Amino acid sequence: MKSLKIPGLFLVLALLHACGGGASNQEANADGFLVIEKALKDKFGEDAYFTDLAISHNNSIGNIISVTVTSDPSSLKMGQWTQSNDMWTQTSDITLEVPQGMNASDFMFQLGDPIDLAKLGDLVVKSKEKLEEEKEIPNPSLQMAIVKIPKDGERSKIQYLVLLQPENGGTTFTYSYDLNGDFISMNY
Repeated sequence: MKSLKIPGLFLVLALLHACGGGASNQEANADGFLVIEKALKDKFGEDAYFTDLAISHNNSIGNIISVTVTSDPSSLKMGQWTQSNDMWTQTSDITLEVPQGMNASDFMFQLGDPIDLAKLGDLVVKSKEKLEEEKEIPNPSLQMAIVKIPKDGERSKIQYLVLLQPENGGTTFTYSYDLNGDFISMNY
């Protein structure tokens, strides 16, 4: 009887891992992006500073998260990291140059202040609905969701970008929103 329980336990654990709740397997919506936010905070800490954050989706491997991040903005040192298949890899080190009279943190953001990944997830859903309705494109898929910080560091100009494609590829439709989630434009 014990010999059946142990293989059964491994089978259950393997199924849980395969269907798991990791960031790579999340839907492009508010709940899924909250799991991604948790993965970012687990890896880099609650107080991490970012200059870039992009969530792209590949049908074969799921979500790919790319960030440029630091725990100490005043060091002017950042790392570029990518998560694919729920595994983090550092791709490069970066040294920042900041204009005189400004702080490096002026060009960075933190999750939750003011960036809301749940809102970005909602905007992905909203953008898909708009694309289906306005362009009659059924089942558009997420190509990438981006937090875009302006080069001048003006926080009020931070944007959420949602890039969508038809289910089988083709033209990319880019939806832009302000920090409040208000629609700015759609380009293709």
